Amino acid sequence: MTKPESAGHDYDVVISGSGLAGSAAAILLARRGVRVALLERRSDPEAYKVLCTHSITANAYPVLDELGLVPALEEAGAVRNDARWHTRWGWIEPKAAPEGPELPHGYNVRRSTLDPLIRSLAAETSGVDLLLGHRVTGLVREAGRTVGVRASTPQGEREIRARLVVGADGKDSAVAKFAGVPTKRYENGRFGYLAHFRGLPLPGGIGQAWFLDPDMAYAFPNDDGVTVLAALPDKKWLPAFKEDLEGSFLEFFRALPEAPPIDSAKRVSKIIGTVDYPLHTRRPTAPGVALIGDAALTSDPLWGVGCGWALQTAQWLTDAVAPAATGLREDLDASLTAYARTHRRRLTGHQQLAADYAKSRPFKAMERLMFSAAARDTALARHMYLFAARLIGPLRFLSPVAVVRALVVNVRRRSY
Repeated sequence: MTKPESAGHDYDVVISGSGLAGSAAAILLARRGVRVALLERRSDPEAYKVLCTHSITANAYPVLDELGLVPALEEAGAVRNDARWHTRWGWIEPKAAPEGPELPHGYNVRRSTLDPLIRSLAAETSGVDLLLGHRVTGLVREAGRTVGVRASTPQGEREIRARLVVGADGKDSAVAKFAGVPTKRYENGRFGYLAHFRGLPLPGGIGQAWFLDPDMAYAFPNDDGVTVLAALPDKKWLPAFKEDLEGSFLEFFRALPEAPPIDSAKRVSKIIGTVDYPLHTRRPTAPGVALIGDAALTSDPLWGVGCGWALQTAQWLTDAVAPAATGLREDLDASLTAYARTHRRRLTGHQQLAADYAKSRPFKAMERLMFSAAARDTALARHMYLFAARLIGPLRFLSPVAVVRALVVNVRRRSY
C-alpha cells in the first residue's frame, strides 16, 4: 500500500523531549514508517538528566533489545543490576532457582552515558529529525484537537504541524499543561540526595538498598567504576540534614547496617537532590496528544522505575498508534484510547502502592509479611525481585499462593 501524503502536516508525529522516552519513541515510530520531529529544548546533544537513580529495571530489557542498544550499553560499561535489600529481618538476596534460568536483568548506567547514546541513535534513524534548541511554547489547535506545536528556536518562533503531538518532556510537562490535561498529585514524605563515588566496592558488585522503615538508602554500581549513593530520609530530618549537607550525607551512610566503605572512597560529583518530589499521575491522552514517561506518570524515585517506564511507554505508544500516525488508518483516536488503556492497566496498581508508601510511613502488616518472608525464603526473594523489577503487577505479587507461602515461612520462623 502506498503511504499517503501528509496534507497539512509537516510531520506525522512531533515529540517534545529527547530523553529516554522521547528518543525511544522516535526510533520505534520511525522504524515503522512514521515521520518524526524530535524536539529538544537544550542545544547540547550531550545533555542529560542529572537527578536520576541511573537504574533501568528489568521490565525495560525487551525495549532496549528492540532498540538495539544492549550491545552498546555493554560496551559502555553498563552494570547488570542484580539486587540485595536490607530489612530489619535481614538481607533479601534474590538468586536464580537451582538449574533454573538467570533472573531477568536491566542495567545501571549513568545518564551522562545513556542519554547521549539513545539521542544519537535517534538522530541517526531514518525518518527522525532531531531539532535541538526547540522549546515548546504552545500547541496548535483546530476543531477541538491538537494539530501541532509552537516552538521557540534559535531562528525564532516556529510552528510545526503533525497528526500527533507527544509529550515526553518530564514531570513538569509543557505539552500536558498546554493541552489542559489534569494532574493528580501525591505528596512525597521523603527528600533525597545523591552523589557519585569512585573506589567504593560493594559485596559481589551488586546494587544494594536499605529499607530503614521509613527512611531509605541505596548504592548502585554504574559504568566507569562509579557508584551512586542516594539517601531518602523522612522530611522530618530535613532541617538538620541541610545544616551540614556533606556531613549529614556521610553520617547517614556510615550508620547503615553493613555500611559501604564511604570514608575510603572518593566523591567525584556534587551532592545533589530535591527536598520536594511529589508523584504525578495524568491521563495519558487527549485529542491529538499522547504523554509518555514522566509526563504521563511520575512515580517515587525511591523505586528506580522511571527509566524503565519511560522506555516501556514509548513502546506501548508505538504499538498502538504507528499505523494511524502514518495515515494508513484513520482511527488515531481509537489508537490513543488503546494506548491509554494499556497505560492504566499496566501502571495504575504500581503507582497506587508507590503513592501510599511515599507517605513515609512504617511498613503495613502485609508489607511486613512479604518482606520478612522474602528475607527467609529464596523463592519469595525471587518473587519480590520480579515485582521490584516491574515484571509482575501487584495482584500477582500478592496472589493467594504467594501470601500463603509467606505465612507458612513466617510461622515456621515463629514471628515476623
